[in-house]
Amino acid sequence: MKQAFGNFVELEGGGGGAEAYRILAELDVGGRRYAVLQSESMRKEGEIEVFRVVSDGEGNPVLETVEDDEEWELAAEAYDDLQFGSDERP
Repeated sequence: MKQAFGNFVELEGGGGGAEAYRILAELDVGGRRYAVLQSESMRKEGEIEVFRVVSDGEGNPVLETVEDDEEWELAAEAYDDLQFGSDERP
């Protein structure tokens, strides 16, 4: 992700406007790739967003929303482990 987009990626919101998100981490969990992103407003609240990273037809990274709560939690826990250290890995 960072090779393709740098440290930030702009995502369109529901209202049509774009917002910049910092790429905090890229993770491999359970054979899938994830990106952990955070906007400035999310940083103030200590929140993160997790997206699945897939490739388009040309091999470029594309972000997909993680709809499944369990999948989101697994990726978020892996990020926490990366940040704070843990012997347990999903």
